[in-house]
Amino acid sequence: MKLVAGLVVSAALFGGAHVLYGGEGRSTAVETASSSAYRLTANGDEAACAVQRGAPVSDGLSLLSVAPNCRKVMPGIERVKFWREQADGSVAFSENGVDPIVTFGVADGDGYESYAPAAPLLALNNDSQ
Repeated sequence: MKLVAGLVVSAALFGGAHVLYGGEGRSTAVETASSSAYRLTANGDEAACAVQRGAPVSDGLSLLSVAPNCRKVMPGIERVKFWREQADGSVAFSENGVDPIVTFGVADGDGYESYAPAAPLLALNNDSQ
């Protein structure tokens, strides 16, 4: 009897989640897959630190965490909290989700290169291997 009650509750939760997300079928596995680890380097590997893209907040906007030593790569970058992906594939890091501190364009291979500000030149490469 407890097994039947458990199955009914599970089905109700699944159905409720399906209705809540409009039939998109979101799952925890999808959320986890969108998180990515990156290595941020400055000027050809002079300095490096870890950057972690986190859970999505809204369309194109995700949480972002940077290692404390990232200030050695670019002063002020330790304040960023958001990763915004643009339609052209570029990525901007910001403190408030709107005003970019640094903006990256898609680079050759698996990563990004900064273009604003012009200095220091930063590379952002996928570190999940």
